[in-house]
Amino acid sequence: MLLNSFTKFLRPNQKTLPFLDQKWLTMKHIKQIQSHLIISGTLTNPSVTGQVIAFCAISNNGDLDYAQHIFNYLPYRSAFIWNTMIRAYSEKNKPIKAMSMYRQMLDFGLSPNNYTFSFVIKACTELNDGFCGCQVHSQIIRLGWECYDFVQNGLIHMYVNCDSVDYARKLFDVSLYRDVISWTAMVNGYVKTGELETARKLFDEMPERNAVSWSAIITGYVQKGLFKEGLELFNEMQLQGFKPNYAGIVGALTACGSLGALDQGRWIHAYVDRNGLELNRILGTSLIDMYAKCGCIETAQHVFSQMPDRDVFAFTSMISGLSNHDKSGDAIELFLKMRDEGVQPNEVTFICVLSACSRMGLVEEGLDFFKSMNGVYGVEPGVEHYGCMVDLLGRAGRLDDAKKLVSEMPMKPDSYVLGALLNACRMHGEVELGKETVENLAKLSLDHGGVHVLLSNIYASVNQWEDVAKVRMEMENKNVKKVPGGSSIELNGVVCEFVAGDRSHHRMGDISFILLLINNQLKSLRFHDELVFE
Repeated sequence: MLLNSFTKFLRPNQKTLPFLDQKWLTMKHIKQIQSHLIISGTLTNPSVTGQVIAFCAISNNGDLDYAQHIFNYLPYRSAFIWNTMIRAYSEKNKPIKAMSMYRQMLDFGLSPNNYTFSFVIKACTELNDGFCGCQVHSQIIRLGWECYDFVQNGLIHMYVNCDSVDYARKLFDVSLYRDVISWTAMVNGYVKTGELETARKLFDEMPERNAVSWSAIITGYVQKGLFKEGLELFNEMQLQGFKPNYAGIVGALTACGSLGALDQGRWIHAYVDRNGLELNRILGTSLIDMYAKCGCIETAQHVFSQMPDRDVFAFTSMISGLSNHDKSGDAIELFLKMRDEGVQPNEVTFICVLSACSRMGLVEEGLDFFKSMNGVYGVEPGVEHYGCMVDLLGRAGRLDDAKKLVSEMPMKPDSYVLGALLNACRMHGEVELGKETVENLAKLSLDHGGVHVLLSNIYASVNQWEDVAKVRMEMENKNVKKVPGGSSIELNGVVCEFVAGDRSHHRMGDISFILLLINNQLKSLRFHDELVFE
C-alpha cells in the first residue's frame, strides 16, 4: 500500500508534495521512497528532492547525516535545498557546519535570500562571533534583505548576544517591525551589560510583554542584588496574568534565598508542583539554595533527593548548605558520594568542602582535599581556596603554617586571604602578626572599617586599651566608617529590612518598646539563673 502511494512522486504537484509531512514516516520509508525515485528518474526534480531532504534534515524522525549524503550527490541544488541544510545545522546546534554550508552556497554562485539569512544569523548568534555577524550584516545590506522583520529581529538578537548592545540599539531604533521578541532582546542586552536603569526604562515602554520579557527584567534586578525589587516584579507579573517560566522562577527563588523570604519561596515551590514543572537541574538547585539560605536544610535535602538528575551545581549547593548549617560531616560525606557517582567537582565545590573542614577543625583532611584539587581532579587552586586553607590553619592555631602558606602563594594575597589571617590573629591574640597583616592590607588599599575593628579587637583581647584608642582615632582621622549591620525578617509574605542606626521605620516606637521588654526579660532570666547556680 505504501509503494502505491510512492507513485504520486512520479509526477509531483502541490497536492502530492505534502505527503512527506506525515508523522508516521520513518527513515526506512524515506530510503524506500528514494530508491523508487531513483528508478523512476524523478529524483532530479528539485521540488521532490527538496521534500526528501527537508524530512531527513529537519524532521524529528529524520537523519541529518543522511540528508547530507543525498545533498552531496545531487546534480542540481535549489536555493530551497541549500536553505534547508543551513537551517538544519543551525537549529541542531551545529553553527560551524551551518556557516560552512552558507559559504559553499556563495561559492556555487547562488544568491542567498531572506530565509537564508535568518538561519545564518542564528548560526552567528550561536557562535557568539560578532565579526562574522558584521560580515553577514554587510552582505544583507548589499543584497537588500535588511528590511525583512525576522532578519532585523535576528540581527538585533545576534548583536545583543555578542555584547554589542549599541549596534543592536541602532538597529532597534530604526526598525519598523519591532515585536515582543526584539523588545525583549534589547531589555536582556541591557541587563547583561549591567545597565539596569536603561533596561527598566525600555521594559516600561514595551507595548506588549510576555513571560520571557518579565523574566529578563526580574533576572536583572536579582543579578544587581536588588532582591526585594526583583521579588516585587515577580509578584506584579502574576497580577498582570502572566505565568512565570523557569527563568522567572529561578530569579524569584534566588531573591527569596537572599532575603530569607521563606513563605514566598514555599509558595513558589508549591506553584512548581501544582503546575507539574519538571524539577530539572537549574530549578532543583535553586530550590536547594533557597531552602538552605532560609534555614530549612532538611527540606533542601528532600528536594535534592527528589532530583532525577543531579549535576555538580546541585551537589555543590547542597554541600554548601550543609556546611553553613553546622553539618560539616554530612557535607564531606556528600562530597565523597559525589565523587563515587562520577560527578566532577569544580572550584566552588572545593571552597565549600574546605570551609566544612575549617568549621570542624579537620586540618589533615582539609590539607588532603587541597592537595587533591590539582593532583586528582585537575582543578587549579585559586585565591579563595588559599583563603580557606589560611582560615583552616588559623582556627586550629597553626598561625606559622598559615603565614607560610600566604608567603608561598603563587598569586598575591587578597582581602579574603589576609582577612582570614587577621581573624586568626584575633582568635589567638597574636598582636604583632595582626599589625603586620593590617599593614599588608593597607598597601593593597584594603584597610576598610572591618579591618580596623578586627585590629582593635586584637588589642582589646590582650588588654592593650591605649592601642585600641589609637586605632579608633586613626579611623576618625582617615574618615573610615564601619559598615552598619543589617537584618531582615519576613512577616505575612512581606520582607522588612533593618539597618543599625536607622530609625525610619513607621513603627519604630513599637519596635523599640518590644525590644526593651525582651531585653528586660533576658536580664531577669539571667539573674534567676545566677541565683540558682549559686
